[in-house]
Amino acid sequence: MDLYETLKWLHILSSTVLFGTGIGTAFQMVMAMRTRNPQTVAHTANHVVLADWLFTTPAGIAQPLTGLGLIHAAGYSLTEPWLLATYALYLLAFTCWAPVVHLQIGIRNAARTAAAAGQPLPASALRAYRIWFALGWPAFAALIAIFWLMVSKPQLW
Repeated sequence: MDLYETLKWLHILSSTVLFGTGIGTAFQMVMAMRTRNPQTVAHTANHVVLADWLFTTPAGIAQPLTGLGLIHAAGYSLTEPWLLATYALYLLAFTCWAPVVHLQIGIRNAARTAAAAGQPLPASALRAYRIWFALGWPAFAALIAIFWLMVSKPQLW
């Protein structure tokens, strides 16, 4: 396998891990929060936070690195319009994801505290969840759009 094929394989694999982990952990978090059970939320949020560190973060780092390698290996200009759109969308997704990680940690910690005290999930955790949920949609849409741009490489302007 040559350098281009290796980079392409790594890029596709890391995009799959990034998107798949994101959608999978989002589903798990939504289902846990629907229970409003602090023990369930704490347990699930702990796994969601762990999955972000083990899978999402390395895949999120691999994406621009392998992407730049592919751009160079394929001979594209860094300023191709579809690539500029991709950079902007990736930045949008990252800008949404970074606070989401912080919110997940806060939800997990609040749920742990509530569970240990035998208390219901605090309003602060529910507020953080609503923000977390709202930030997930633009990140999700951005990644879908990036997939389209990567496959179609359209002439945008």
